[in-house]
Amino acid sequence: MNPVPLARFALIVVTALLAACTDARRYDPLPEGAVVLAFGDSVTHGTGAGTGEDYPSRLAALTGWRVVNAGVPGDTAQRAKERIDDALRSSKPALTIIELGGNDFLRRRAAADVKEDLRAIVRAVREAGALPVLVGVPEPSAFAAVTGRLADSPIYAALAAEEDALLIEDALSDVLSEGSLRADPIHPNAAGYRLLAERIADALARAGLLDIRT
Repeated sequence: MNPVPLARFALIVVTALLAACTDARRYDPLPEGAVVLAFGDSVTHGTGAGTGEDYPSRLAALTGWRVVNAGVPGDTAQRAKERIDDALRSSKPALTIIELGGNDFLRRRAAADVKEDLRAIVRAVREAGALPVLVGVPEPSAFAAVTGRLADSPIYAALAAEEDALLIEDALSDVLSEGSLRADPIHPNAAGYRLLAERIADALARAGLLDIRT
């Protein structure tokens, strides 16, 4: 291969990668005491751990924000879109973390339908003046059954791109892939929720939303 075209190709690739990094969305940090709505199902509620060990409580301790736990065990994205407006009105959050879809997948709902329900929730959050943040959720797969390693459903990355929403990738999937971090196959234990909160806080800090001072 001619070395000149190869070098030019390499330069194009590096330039594109640098541009992608430069263009990554950065947000203004939320102040201490800001209201954050944790909107989700039993994972947000904290099923599998004791009082105060759920991820919203852990996140509040890490950030200094007032994190409202609006997790409902057994909830689906399909049902949750009917309660999002009330949750937003009652809490008036600056940011809403959306963790939903797992129960839809367990009920074998089509991923495309789950995606549209999540889209409705994301748009309701934005219309209320809050910043929507999606947490990727794994769905059952043959790969997971064979390897024991879970992966986020691709609908989350696609939806985040389409709606220009911040996505927290692989945090829940990684926690639920480790037996020592699970209370049961679909819920973290106390250590798992602690790690989930840390992963969420880290992602929000990298996006500029959390000002971590040393």
